[in-house]
Amino acid sequence: MTLKSTPTAYGAVAASLHWLSVLLIVALLASGMLADQAGDPAAKASILAGHAPMGIAILILTLVRIVWWWRFDTHPQPLPDPAWQVMTAKAVHGLLYVVVLGMAASGIGMFVLSGAGEIVFGGAALPLPDFADFTPRIPHGIGGKLLLALVIGHAGAALYHHFIKRDATLKRMWFSR
Repeated sequence: MTLKSTPTAYGAVAASLHWLSVLLIVALLASGMLADQAGDPAAKASILAGHAPMGIAILILTLVRIVWWWRFDTHPQPLPDPAWQVMTAKAVHGLLYVVVLGMAASGIGMFVLSGAGEIVFGGAALPLPDFADFTPRIPHGIGGKLLLALVIGHAGAALYHHFIKRDATLKRMWFSR
């Protein structure tokens, strides 16, 4: 496997960025749901202590992915699918980037405006603020649900291609050919 993508497969850098992003996004979605449901303020602060750095990590990874595609690599040629599937795949990928960047912005905004960063990372005393009192909470909550739907749709499409159509869609994003 080469570092850069070929016309038929993704390269090692693109595949690594993709799968690391998958792991972090799944962990972020899970920890976000846990934090939202946590009744105990200390437990919520503990969950957010892991959630926030993962959010920054996925922000950095997403920016690296954008720069990688924009400056250093090209996507493989699309497989011979109907035009609507190719357009849908491009739209979902674009939305994934937009939603991840929006989630990062709203998450950072919540931490800054609420002072939660000082509580979670600076050792300030609890209680955590009520995030619902801060405007970025609304897009963050909506974005989380949208991101979950996009991830499920994206994974479902990949599994459909792999198990039903039996084409190379999923294999092209893996490390061995």
